[in-house]
Amino acid sequence: MNILIIRNSANPDAFAASDALCRYLDSRGIAHAETESLPLSIESLSEERRALSVPAFDMVVSLGGDGTMLHSARLVGESKVPILGINFGHLGFLVDSPADGVEAIVAAAIAGDVEREERASLTIELTTAEGVRLAPRFALNELAVTRGALGRVISFDVAISGTHLMELRGDGLIVSTATGSTGYALSAGGPLVAPDFRGLIVVPLVPHTLQSRTVVTDPDDVVHIDLTRNPESREASLFVDGELITPDEPIEHATIRRTPTPTVLLRYKRENFYREIAGTFFGTKDQRG
Repeated sequence: MNILIIRNSANPDAFAASDALCRYLDSRGIAHAETESLPLSIESLSEERRALSVPAFDMVVSLGGDGTMLHSARLVGESKVPILGINFGHLGFLVDSPADGVEAIVAAAIAGDVEREERASLTIELTTAEGVRLAPRFALNELAVTRGALGRVISFDVAISGTHLMELRGDGLIVSTATGSTGYALSAGGPLVAPDFRGLIVVPLVPHTLQSRTVVTDPDDVVHIDLTRNPESREASLFVDGELITPDEPIEHATIRRTPTPTVLLRYKRENFYREIAGTFFGTKDQRG
């Protein structure tokens, strides 16, 4: 067994839990390594993945909140190394409570006494105004295309699997996974979607029209966003799982598809999804159904 620990070093509780977990693993002769959850460029992320030899690990333990989990998922990429998330953040939809103790939760995962979930993720291909194709981005939650630095509304065309669907002006567009449906997409009026759904969720952001609707796609559909109608004064900003993409030239095209390999999450004492959203969003934690 070889475990990679990814911790939010800005969180004192996560930092202390990481140190305690390392001592626990040492006492049992279990190999492990540590790294920090930090914003990284696509190039730096690839370098860290190679330096750590991520596919060589049997498990990743993510100590932080959902943000640390998203970083962990990007670092794991398509390697299918399972991720066990333990919550030291706020909402924590992707991570488990540390109430039973980090060592006990990790011990349960090592013993196989946890649930295994496969989550759909996104592969995002971007092309600049100069025709340069950037390295593909990975997202567990979403791609968000929003107003740029000047705050002006943007124009964009959306096609799904080769069929032009909508031409919009507004604050932008979110393309989300089911996992991301409880995040930014939900705040924009998108649907809550069960986590095993494999399609994409396309949610316009404050569109200047009475006819805009959220669209839920088939698993194999491909979403294309055309931003070429925006002049230099109305460039869009693009965020992958909350991290701003900063290319040398404006992005004019984004193509989003489901990543062929799912992200594997390990869940300890997993709450029923509908019970979880009932408690989190509707204040009905004690409901049973």
